[in-house]
Amino acid sequence: MKMPAVSLAAVSGRRQQTLEIASEIERRGFSGIYCPSMGDCVALCQAIASVTNEITFGTSVQPIYFRNPEDLAATASFIHEISNGRFRLGIGVTHGPVHQRLGITPGKPLTDIRNYVAAMEKAAAHHGELPPIVLATLRRKMVELSVEISSGAVWANASRNDFNNSVADISNEVQESNFFIGNMIPTVIDPDKAAGAARNRKTLQGYVALPNYRNYWKQAGYMEEMEGIEAAIEAGDKDRVLTCMTEDWLSNATLYGSANEVRDGVEEWFEQGCKTPILVPSSTGGGQMHAIQELFDCFS
Repeated sequence: MKMPAVSLAAVSGRRQQTLEIASEIERRGFSGIYCPSMGDCVALCQAIASVTNEITFGTSVQPIYFRNPEDLAATASFIHEISNGRFRLGIGVTHGPVHQRLGITPGKPLTDIRNYVAAMEKAAAHHGELPPIVLATLRRKMVELSVEISSGAVWANASRNDFNNSVADISNEVQESNFFIGNMIPTVIDPDKAAGAARNRKTLQGYVALPNYRNYWKQAGYMEEMEGIEAAIEAGDKDRVLTCMTEDWLSNATLYGSANEVRDGVEEWFEQGCKTPILVPSSTGGGQMHAIQELFDCFS
């Protein structure tokens, strides 16, 4: 079977171990390594460039408001060069709660992304060739912008039942090119499906609190679930929020179950037009390293 990519983050005290894991991900034949915004994902990618030889890797999303575009262009150009073109720079606007925590006042996402990419491209004249830029996306306008100004689009927690509609805005000619089409998928490998589902519900509990995600899932066909969640949030009823996260919705936004069920789910993502499923491993029995080992065992 075609191999998925793996989401990898480095936390304080485990950074060297994370690089060892990156080397093992490459050795085991996974299709890529993509780093989420927690921690310094660009620094992690720079380190991955030095401990791997062939695997494609990149940021799944580097928030644009965190770094000046010329500064990021200089670093991205450096990683692009030392990795012999294996690096992909995923950028995005991230979420409201993050902006509030850091005291950031965002502008209009589409305009800000367009201007940021243009500023990076201008800076490339001084710093060197940029890597392929990939836009973190969710709904139609950002998908269209990704086709216009970048080399790919990456979703997070997209709904498998509607993903073919999401990529319908990308022409067949573009889809068949090197244009990156990825999705970050929360993944729990556990034959106890109820336990896996519970773990993924906790993972997505913060996302269903975000209006942009709820609007996306409404568009994907989950109006009743999202309206129920909105009512539960307004009432301050966290237990009801979890109840509204139905199995039908959850099974399309995440992967969970036995190793066979997860592998079959990855195949379904490929069939729906996701060229690079990015598995975000978590576990009912331990932390990130335990979850990654379960992923290794699943795809051994």
